[in-house]
Amino acid sequence: MSQIPELLEAAMLICFGLSWPISLIKNIRARSARHMSLQFILLICVGYIAGIAAKLLRGAVSYVLIAYLINFIIVAANIAVYFLNRRLDRRAEIQSIEKAGGSTCCSNSVK
Repeated sequence: MSQIPELLEAAMLICFGLSWPISLIKNIRARSARHMSLQFILLICVGYIAGIAAKLLRGAVSYVLIAYLINFIIVAANIAVYFLNRRLDRRAEIQSIEKAGGSTCCSNSVK
């Protein structure tokens, strides 16, 4: 009977954790941080750290800890993707400004 709570916790982590690889792939493909929330990602990471710490402090090291660690790693990867995509957003913005400035410059010089 004592393993039932662990099984339920593992099931919750697996179900919840299935969304993180999907989110990671979506964010990589988007190549933009515009629809990502760093605060949300960090909050989720803090939650996983708390769960991992609780397991370690209780001495309840089991297969459930593996689910916490896998989920944390995937969510942490979203942090890296956020910063990569933010850099891409800045580059795109600079290129957009340069194009706008370049076309204005060229059209003025033609007159």
